[in-house]
Amino acid sequence: MLIIEWIKWLYEKIIFEWFFERGAETTWLAPKYPNGVGGAWGLLHILVIVFCAATIVGLFFIYKFSKNKEKAKKIILISLASTIALFEILIRFLYLMKRYYFANPNYNYMDVFWIMMPKPWCAISCWLAIACPIVNKKFFYNLTCISGLICTFIYFLYPGVGYNYIIFNDFYSLATHAVLLITSISLITLKFTEFKYKHIWKVAIGFVLIYAYSFIEIFVFKFPHHGDPLYFMPNGDIQGIIKGIIPSFGYAHYLILYIFFVLTFINSFYLFSLIKKKNKTNK
Repeated sequence: MLIIEWIKWLYEKIIFEWFFERGAETTWLAPKYPNGVGGAWGLLHILVIVFCAATIVGLFFIYKFSKNKEKAKKIILISLASTIALFEILIRFLYLMKRYYFANPNYNYMDVFWIMMPKPWCAISCWLAIACPIVNKKFFYNLTCISGLICTFIYFLYPGVGYNYIIFNDFYSLATHAVLLITSISLITLKFTEFKYKHIWKVAIGFVLIYAYSFIEIFVFKFPHHGDPLYFMPNGDIQGIIKGIIPSFGYAHYLILYIFFVLTFINSFYLFSLIKKKNKTNK
């Protein structure tokens, strides 16, 4: 009995508090809490971006100077995907433990289902990255790359979590976004992707399926948290940020901007690839 009580104490006082207890919100330039670690665009934020850039360059040189380039880039991709998978599985295990250990009368199977489903967009992109070595198709690499870069671009521009407390929730957010950024760019630098307009329809179908999945989460399952996994619903986080700067910025304005941004972002990869190809042909 003493051992059981000691394990309970260890879980409650050390593991649970480190993993879940404290909040992790940020303001634009500094955390709301006095014992934060810099907030958005603080030292930790900048160091993580520098780390990502250095890692991307390092992985490229490993690939470039490898005797067997195909084998090298596959090992790199599997390593990155496995790292993301480790964090995605671990966070779900810990949340399941939390739900089980602190079960309440309202606990039901939907709680478990909510934990297991990937959300928001960043988590969806993480699972696309995890599937990359298995699917092993150019269109899937393209889809993962674009989807991952949309998420990480927004996150590193204005992170909503991860720069206040060094607890697992924050560390998970930092780590997964950092590795997702590294993976997404490495898919380009290691020549997994191939952006050709004649194949863009495959990526378009992929995004349609992602949005269909999002609509199911919002309107069918009606999850209480992350009710806007792709950030297009009214009064969402990103709209709130813009509205804080421009008070008259309504949902119609946001939706137009959102659609324009997503379509332009996707098209930019194919347009840049086409321009690059034409420049090579003209030389």
